Amino acid sequence: MAELISMDADGTLQVPDEPVIPFIEGDGTGVDIWPAAKLVLDAAAAKHGKSVAWKEVLAGQKAFDETGNWLPDETVEAFRTHLIGIKGPLTTPIGGGIRSLNVALRQILDLYVCLRPVRWFTGVPSPVRHPEKVDMVIFRENTEDIYAGLEAEAGSPEAAKLSAFLRDQMGWDIREGSGIGIKPVSEFGSKRLIRASIEYALRHGRKSVTMVHKGNIQKFTEGAFRNWGYELVRDEFAESAVGWDDCDGKPGDRLLVKDAIADITLQQVLTRPDEFDVIATTNLNGDYLSDALAAQVGGIGIAPGANINYVTGHGIFEATHGTAPKYAGMDKVNPGSVLLSGVLMYEHLGWQEAADDIVRALEATIADKVVTYDFARQMEGATEVKCSEFAAAVVDRL
Repeated sequence: MAELISMDADGTLQVPDEPVIPFIEGDGTGVDIWPAAKLVLDAAAAKHGKSVAWKEVLAGQKAFDETGNWLPDETVEAFRTHLIGIKGPLTTPIGGGIRSLNVALRQILDLYVCLRPVRWFTGVPSPVRHPEKVDMVIFRENTEDIYAGLEAEAGSPEAAKLSAFLRDQMGWDIREGSGIGIKPVSEFGSKRLIRASIEYALRHGRKSVTMVHKGNIQKFTEGAFRNWGYELVRDEFAESAVGWDDCDGKPGDRLLVKDAIADITLQQVLTRPDEFDVIATTNLNGDYLSDALAAQVGGIGIAPGANINYVTGHGIFEATHGTAPKYAGMDKVNPGSVLLSGVLMYEHLGWQEAADDIVRALEATIADKVVTYDFARQMEGATEVKCSEFAAAVVDRL
């Protein structure tokens, strides 16, 4: 019988054998990749005596066409009530009141962790020599930084007023004709993000957490992010983790927490990727890093993502790429991103065996060179298949 997922007072999710899970099909290629991913997710769950009662909710272009609203209240309430959901890519309305539907959902539900695991699957074409060395999990802060959307447009009365205030009250000389943005980074937001990354690393037996920041320049925002992180380690994790400066880089049997400047990190994840494990970082840095890393392991087309609030239990798992409308309905594109996001969702629900089966079957399919066009054009001797055919091939290998 279909039941709702709930959360215990101690923060443990209670997941029935047939949970009701809302989904957003997604705009553009969502019509292709969601049915393909669902086919595999259902087959893997059934193998282990479980099933999902999928509940469609609307957002994006489909919602606007049917309701006149890009993000209906009913959709937000469904995610709030059911705790866990999954979504395909969404159109961002141009010139509307919402800058990004994805950002809106994250902020409304306070999904403060953007979780982006990045690893290479055997056989996937890669532009680097050793993609197998890339095995990182990015914890990107999801609610603050410049994504808070606190901006004033150049030439607007708001920009003039803010510029005058900054000049008169702070002595800051803002060049005339500037757009102005505010970058909030709080102790609360920083610590809960870094706390989640450390707890994840300890739970999964990872070797280190690297706080990535630009604190050498942005001292009171990103520099503070770093400092609050080390403070958190000393105050809350002294027995299980230790900061680099407190152990001379020799953590013993404790988790090592270290930090790195953002620009050098973007170089070193290419030159020395095996030195990074779990990464905790601010919003914009996390955006850059997760996409740059995805390029090393096959591209954003197979990069999974999740937006999670570990305190309230809410999580929305999502395809991380765009809508690619020119391919919509062609049954062509790679469903890997939304499928692997479903794997993340199953892991989050505690359905680890089903999640592992999907990963093994996906790797076996790629190893057999049965792939969609994006991989086929980079592989010798590949069999190019449609999106739906790729999903069927994965199911066959479950």
